[in-house]
Amino acid sequence: MTTSDATAATGVVFPAAADGSRSTTHAGAAIVAAALEPLDAEAARAARAERHWRRRYPLHFRRLVEAALPSPADAVRSARAGLDAAWQTLRWATPDGERELAEAMAQAVEPFETLRRRGRGDARPAPWVVPWQGELLAGDALRRRLDAWEHAGVLEPSAADALRRCVRHPEWFDLGDRTLALLGAGSEAGPLRWLARWRANLVAVDVPRADTWRRIVAAVDDGNATLVAPAREPVAADAAPEELAQQLGADLLTETPRIAAWLRSLGCALDLASLAYLDGERHVRVSLAMDAIAAAVGAARADTTLAWMATPTDVFAVPEAAARAAMAAFDERAVASRVMQGGLRLAAGDRFFHPNVERLVDGHGGRRYGIVDSLVIEQGPNYALAKRLQQWRAIVERAAGRRVSLNVAPSTTTTSVVKNPALAAGFAGADTFGIEVFEPETTNAVMAAMWVHDLRCDASAANPALPLAHPFELFMDGAIHGGLWRGAYLPRSALPFAAALGWVRQRVG
Repeated sequence: MTTSDATAATGVVFPAAADGSRSTTHAGAAIVAAALEPLDAEAARAARAERHWRRRYPLHFRRLVEAALPSPADAVRSARAGLDAAWQTLRWATPDGERELAEAMAQAVEPFETLRRRGRGDARPAPWVVPWQGELLAGDALRRRLDAWEHAGVLEPSAADALRRCVRHPEWFDLGDRTLALLGAGSEAGPLRWLARWRANLVAVDVPRADTWRRIVAAVDDGNATLVAPAREPVAADAAPEELAQQLGADLLTETPRIAAWLRSLGCALDLASLAYLDGERHVRVSLAMDAIAAAVGAARADTTLAWMATPTDVFAVPEAAARAAMAAFDERAVASRVMQGGLRLAAGDRFFHPNVERLVDGHGGRRYGIVDSLVIEQGPNYALAKRLQQWRAIVERAAGRRVSLNVAPSTTTTSVVKNPALAAGFAGADTFGIEVFEPETTNAVMAAMWVHDLRCDASAANPALPLAHPFELFMDGAIHGGLWRGAYLPRSALPFAAALGWVRQRVG
């Protein structure tokens, strides 16, 4: 894939070729190859030489995971190499030219003005409840839903345990003692509305777009948080919401150094969550921009914590129990299903109904894992690379002793996802294959609670003092994958049939 309009690109950009085009394919393959180099030199060469990256990228992302399992130290080295390559490959562009991102981030810049505005709602922290299929679940009803999700393989037992702890500890949700910074505060799957009701000091960064800031200001005004936001000009805390909507905001892609400087100028410990999503190659760019901000803020204060939400449509090493459940689900298919699926595989050149987990892989210290490849080709290699950057940063920072929260979030019917007709149809038929797709308000609630859990509970893998057998166990702990890890089939080998069924349901329903 190539972005041809090089002159229009500013801020974090892919490197320009001699003809002015910006190839995301070559850059992405080079970054993945750099991360493979400490693990498997031959696999790194294969990634660099790959001529069909857009179609075959899942193979190389799988190798990144599998080759790192035998050595925790190599997994950290790989993550560091991938991040270094991304920082060195992408550039910082201005009308005056391009330079390295690190150079741009080191340059002194003037921070934004700061707005502080307190919410006007009930001063008491709102009780945590989970909206699900028209109900608001709390107490015993929520415990029963967690039990049902665990039994159905929708989430890992560690995630169910974490959420049960949240039920037992309502005091955790008074966040008046914390300052939580959201990069991409208006994200549809993000925790803004919950944090706004839990007395948080809420630092919100999002694009300077009036409709975005109307939603953010309204959410905080309805709650009891204190909004801290970057402003283009000085603005009064009691200004009308429409005036605030016109003055607030900062662009993660093009004002990256200034955002980092502003966050540092706040002079307090931050719990910093990188949540922004953009389509296509801009997702890589904004992920690296958020990475640069996180690195700068973390370097300024050792007590900074970092957070992200991982996508389930990625490649993961999974616990042995989850791998065995997936293998058993495939082996125990009904005879009629085996015959029908075998015929379809034969007719379609072995494209459909592959097993989700083929075998167990030996890891460090006698541990065994499965590899689950839930990449969806339609989402593309840029999406995969953007999410991998976040995993790499989490691995590196935790190894350095920082508390990091990176939980797998369920597939969710957000606007950014369901505007893709193939994904929308696939989601509509996913339950046929045991996959639960969450509505945004359900994801908001459970993922907000998971972040609170990671900040409050020292038994969480987010705590760097808790020993892990392998850095990848950070992503296994607390995963809410919707069933993708424990299902019978490699997701993309069943997606066409889920999409076909979903397409019928969409038209009949």
